[in-house]
Amino acid sequence: MANDSKVIAARLHGRRIGRGSAEPAIEATLHKRVDGSHWRAFVKPAKKLETGDVVRFGTEGKVCFLGELDAQVSQKDEGGEIVLSFSFHGPILDQAIAERGEMPLPPYIASRREADEKDRTDYQTLFAQEEGSVAAPTAGLHFTEKLLEGLKTRGIGLEKVTLHVGAGTFLPVKADDTAGHTMHAEFGAVSAATADTLNAVRAKGGRIVAVGSTALRLLESAAGEDGRLKALSGETSIFITPGYKFRAVDLMLTNFHLPRSTLFMLVAAFSGLDTMKRAYAHAIETGYRFYSYGDACLLYPAGR
Repeated sequence: MANDSKVIAARLHGRRIGRGSAEPAIEATLHKRVDGSHWRAFVKPAKKLETGDVVRFGTEGKVCFLGELDAQVSQKDEGGEIVLSFSFHGPILDQAIAERGEMPLPPYIASRREADEKDRTDYQTLFAQEEGSVAAPTAGLHFTEKLLEGLKTRGIGLEKVTLHVGAGTFLPVKADDTAGHTMHAEFGAVSAATADTLNAVRAKGGRIVAVGSTALRLLESAAGEDGRLKALSGETSIFITPGYKFRAVDLMLTNFHLPRSTLFMLVAAFSGLDTMKRAYAHAIETGYRFYSYGDACLLYPAGR
C-alpha cells in the first residue's frame, strides 16, 4: 500500500512590498491548501510580516502579468504561521507556483546546497501522481520498476492511497506530554475500490504492508474498530503513540526517523520502544543513512 501524493515546488522566495522603502526578503513554504487561492504557509522571517502585508514572489514567468506573483497576508497565527491570499486562482495559480517555486528539500539537505531542477524528479516517488505534498513520502523512494516487477512475480499486489504530506508531520514534539502536541491536519483519500480490495486480502489471510508512515496513518484513519476499511476523503490529524491499537496494517516499511518526532513515536507504537531502540543503535553503529534519502527497515508489530 503506497502513497501516490506528488510533491509540489512549495518553497517560494520573494520580498515584502508596500510598507515603506524597505523590502525585506521573505521565504515562504506552502504546506496546506485552504482553497483555490489561499495557502497556509510557514515564513522566514515571520516577524517581518503582519496581517495585510503583500509579498511579491518572482520576477519572471509565463503566467503572471509582469512576471510577478503577489500574495496578501490574510491571517497570522501566534506561532508565526500565516495564510497567503494569492492574486491568482486554481490551475493558473498552480502553474505560477510551479514556475517560481523550489522543491522544499528537508533542512538537513537544504542547509548544504540549494534545490536544483534535478530535485524535481529525484524528490518524487515512483508512485507520485496526485499533486499536493510539501515533502516526499520517503519510504516510496526506495521503489524501482524492477522491484515492482519482482513483487508482482511473487504475487504481491500494489494498491495506492493519497495523503498530502504537510510540513507539520515533521515538526518536533516540544511538549513534555504528547497530549500537549497538536498534529497538523492533512488531506487524504482512500477509494471504495481500494478499501474493498484490502478487506478481501485480509479476509483470505493476506497481509497489508504500509509503505511509509503516511500510508499507515491514512489506513488507520479509514479503519473501523473491527479493522475493516471504508472509503475516506477528508482531513486526518491522527497522532499515533505507544499504546495505540493498530487495526488496518500488518507490516510497515519506513525510513529511520529523527528522535522526539511524531514519526519515531509511531514506529515505537508499532514495533515496541525497546525493539526500535535496538534497531536504531544497530543503525548508528553500522553507519546507516537516516532521513529522506536514507535507509529503510521492514517492521513487524510488537509481539510477533
